[in-house]
Amino acid sequence: MSPLPQVLNDQEVRHLDSTLRPTTFSDYIGQEIIKKNLRILIDAALERNTPPEHILLYGPPGLGKTTLAHLIAKELGANIRISSGPAIMKVGDLAAILTNLSPGDVLFIDEIHRLNKLIEEVLYPAMESGKLDIVIGKGPTARTIQLDLPPFTLIGATTRISLLSSPLRSRFSGGVHRLQYYSEEEIARIVTKSAITLGMELPPEAAHEIAKRSRFTPRTANYYLKRARDYAQVHKALIDKEVVSISLSMLEIDELGLGVSERMVLEAILKMFNGGPVGVGTIAAATGEEEATIEDVIEPYLIQIGLLERTPRGRKATEKARAFMKC
Repeated sequence: MSPLPQVLNDQEVRHLDSTLRPTTFSDYIGQEIIKKNLRILIDAALERNTPPEHILLYGPPGLGKTTLAHLIAKELGANIRISSGPAIMKVGDLAAILTNLSPGDVLFIDEIHRLNKLIEEVLYPAMESGKLDIVIGKGPTARTIQLDLPPFTLIGATTRISLLSSPLRSRFSGGVHRLQYYSEEEIARIVTKSAITLGMELPPEAAHEIAKRSRFTPRTANYYLKRARDYAQVHKALIDKEVVSISLSMLEIDELGLGVSERMVLEAILKMFNGGPVGVGTIAAATGEEEATIEDVIEPYLIQIGLLERTPRGRKATEKARAFMKC
């Protein structure tokens, strides 16, 4: 392994790490259909000189929902105000956010499915007619004040669209878009571009090694790239396929992108329960993992790559899983 040509100082590293997000639609790799639809929506809104209609982005974490929201605001030349569902705890919190918007602003609410129903009721007229209804007082003396809001675009993001109420979902008239997992080739292009941004040389075979273990997710791929960079820096080496493999092995990430938890679940099903079917509660007891963690974090990727099946009687390991785990 050859020596590194240079080592960046802490300030340079922090700055580069913060600039891995693409800054234009042309820099944003993947999600081509969504980009085309958003491009039309934005161009039409700019021609009319009005804010685009409200947009909902959903899909698993790490696929670029927040990045898309920032790019939409940049393409519109608008300010973006950022909040999240759990942070908006009271009607007054939402009222403060909405009344402080300027005309044409983009309001981005992450994890919007976690808004409580009372806050959703206030959001409906704000989205639909640009009105904010505030109730002052209690009981017989209570009265409602209606405030006009400046025109704005709400972009909601969620990983759990099923938890979003139908009335709120229907008000995203600008489009409801599901972000898809990325292909290995797209991930390789993303980490190659990230490596350039970080001032590193990344051979194609190293980029593909990261891509095939990244679980089809750019956030995970960039995380692995940074860990390979750290290993190369400490060992005074250039990043190549060998360095990537060593650094990911140290993180206990195998060639399919499985971590310790995924392998532990598969091993329990195969060795303790003869491949299943077995209930998720039993798997949780056998592995020490919580049921919710197994269902929401571990299972989806195992099912996606064909190592696990959900059946009416429980979870069942596939023949592919048996061959991979050599059980």
